[in-house]
Amino acid sequence: MEFISRLVQYIIENYSELLSLSIEHLLMVAYGIGLALIVGVPLGIIAAKFEKLAPVIISLTNILQLIPSLAMLAILMLYLGFGFETIVVGLFLYSLLPIVKNTYVGIKEVDDSIIEAGVGNGMTTLQLLLKIQFPLSIPFLLAGVRLAAVIAISVATLGPYVGAGGLGKEIISGISLQSDVKIYAGTIIATLMAIIADILLGKIEGKTKRRLA
Repeated sequence: MEFISRLVQYIIENYSELLSLSIEHLLMVAYGIGLALIVGVPLGIIAAKFEKLAPVIISLTNILQLIPSLAMLAILMLYLGFGFETIVVGLFLYSLLPIVKNTYVGIKEVDDSIIEAGVGNGMTTLQLLLKIQFPLSIPFLLAGVRLAAVIAISVATLGPYVGAGGLGKEIISGISLQSDVKIYAGTIIATLMAIIADILLGKIEGKTKRRLA
């Protein structure tokens, strides 16, 4: 109970700083996932439309996911230097696989009878993609974004190692000062952030599925 009391007191006393770090953490994640959507969705579509390219695209994004987080950031730091941009690029690369793969699966899962009906109505390949295949694949894409968000929130705690901020700054500061309160404060907020993101995106995914059903 004494530790919980100290933790609560610390969070209250350092509320503004923790809030600032949380906002910075969310911004890093948002930028990383935003870039992954811009690049990943077209890659997923290309993989779905050109089957010969699918194994190459999926394998490359899978390799990126397999590289240890700290190693990835260290490599990026050699080329991009210290700072916010390095962690954002790292989060972008880590978010690619779930977005590319789920976009690919979502488009491939569209029922052939629906596509045939569109072709029968005189739709072109582009119209089929934009009006039928991509809209019906959105629940799959949202599932990918949901997974990417949870991964990105976790990986973003390594940001201070490459000169970025976020909640990792609080955790690493706690390690340096051997302060259990600082470590738990940063960890708990980051964990809650991941849980809330998972729940919210899960609800959006569920609503989208019901709307398309």
